[in-house]
Amino acid sequence: MTTERFVFDGHAGHKLSARLDRPDYPPRTTALFAHCFTCSKDIPAARRIAEKLSSLGIAVLRFDFSGLGHSEGEFENTNFTSNVADLEYAARHLESVGLAPSIIIGHSLGGAAVLKAAGNIGSIKAVVTIGAPADPGHVAHHFGRNLDKIRSEGEAEVNLGGRYFTIKKQFVEDIDSASLKPAIANLRRALLILHAPLDKTVGIENAAEIFAAARHPKSFVTLDKADHLITRHEDAEYAAEVIAAWVSRYLPDEAERDIGRVPDGTVRVSEDDADGFRQMISVGGKFQMFADESKQHKGTGTGPNPYQFLSAGLGACTAMTIRMYARHKNWPLDHVEVDVSFDRIYADDCTACDKAQTRVDTFTRLIRLRGTLTDGQRERMLAIADKCPVHKTLSGNARVATSLVDE
Repeated sequence: MTTERFVFDGHAGHKLSARLDRPDYPPRTTALFAHCFTCSKDIPAARRIAEKLSSLGIAVLRFDFSGLGHSEGEFENTNFTSNVADLEYAARHLESVGLAPSIIIGHSLGGAAVLKAAGNIGSIKAVVTIGAPADPGHVAHHFGRNLDKIRSEGEAEVNLGGRYFTIKKQFVEDIDSASLKPAIANLRRALLILHAPLDKTVGIENAAEIFAAARHPKSFVTLDKADHLITRHEDAEYAAEVIAAWVSRYLPDEAERDIGRVPDGTVRVSEDDADGFRQMISVGGKFQMFADESKQHKGTGTGPNPYQFLSAGLGACTAMTIRMYARHKNWPLDHVEVDVSFDRIYADDCTACDKAQTRVDTFTRLIRLRGTLTDGQRERMLAIADKCPVHKTLSGNARVATSLVDE
């Protein structure tokens, strides 16, 4: 993962500080993350979720709202509506650099903001809230007895999480008037609600209200023992894994997006990273995977290398052939397991050694058979292993016919 630091213009022209966490290979999509009330882009929950999503192939932009963290502006002049506007500006910036977000994630009041903003961002396909209030006015309970002073005198100093912030009357009036239910009902995007039952800051009943107001497709996942700020590493990682797994069904299939339609019976390999070695593989348009080299060999290590794929083919074919034979003979084979390793060694008896240094490719195959088998049955299945079609192909005179295809 790499992290890029940059700034972009917010709704009021202030420079907003941002971090873009990228995978080590071209991202499948981009997520926009909104932090919690009076927090910043660098709180542990935001950082950990972004890191995990990045490791799963999703780029994540997290930024400080106006007047918070390293962003310009005065916090006391912001409100819920300005946060929503900042989100929309962040999405525009991502689109301008070719990373239009398809996922928007919000934590706490940031969750309420993404529910409001998502409908105005055309590229968004999926929305995720984490510990979000069903009504922005919920944050007013943090102001305690200062709320009356804010309403009567226009502003007050409020202690929020050990820090003092000036809260103005315009902020309170803004959250009072910001109704989320119409925005949720008209979201027209897939919605995932993550909430901790033991959340003492924003009660679990808020998740129920959001879920009830939303239309399908919608999902709810409990965060079990997590606290409101998702301070434990394992809770943040679990949340990221759930988000990545859930959102995958709402994103374009990778083969369709990057490789095009692949005929049945064809394996198509398409370069996924021109600066490295990562390749996207589609098998008949049904199965997608990646090939790569290790980081030691200047790859990203996010997929098996070509020889490992070759070894996998030999191992899989061996196991299938043994199983087929045992099934035909009705032998008590409970389980078959094949280890394949590959090494290239110089051969002393190669036919061309007088002309050039030549290598013999050697696959080492270790077979484990489990079951109440006789010694004779085990020996026979060992011999059958050499009859597997891939073994025959590798040890025979295979020919590769190659030609160029016009674009």
